[in-house]
Parts: sequence; C-alpha cells; structure tokens
Amino acid sequence: MRARDTNIPDAEVLGLQALIWTIDEPERASRLIAVTGLDPDDLRARAGEPSVLAAVIGYLESHEPDLIACAAALHVPPQALVAAHEALEAR
Repeated sequence: MRARDTNIPDAEVLGLQALIWTIDEPERASRLIAVTGLDPDDLRARAGEPSVLAAVIGYLESHEPDLIACAAALHVPPQALVAAHEALEAR
C-alpha cells in the first residue's frame, strides 16, 4: 500500500478552507451565491458536504485569478484545489 503524502491536504479540509477564503470577501461571497445558487442558509447547513465543497472549488476554477489567489492564501498549488474538486465530486 502506498503511503499518503502528508503535504497534500485532505479534499474536505481544502474545500472548507476554500469556502472560508471565498466567503471572507463580501463581493466574492455574493458571486459564489449567484453562480452556485446556494443561499447563505444552505452554505451554513451543508458546508461540510462534498457536493457543496466541490461547487465552491468549481466556482473558483471558473475564475482563474480567484483560484490562484485562493491557492496562494492556502499555501497550496492551484493543482491541489483542482485535485480536491475531483476527489469531492467522486464522493
């Protein structure tokens, strides 16, 4: 069995961090809600669900400057967010 790379965050953890980064800025949070159709109550109630976290990362992927800025803020390469998105969608 192959050992897990401990430098790569868990997809759910990375998704939650991306959600927090996204909603930390009001304009970005408003765009997230508009694009995903999730309302603030949905986000609060379902924040840990893989489908919601995948939607958040997908939202970031749709606007590359946000994807890159989020990755930089989380100290991960953008590819880690993309991989987390794929992993979350597979769940």
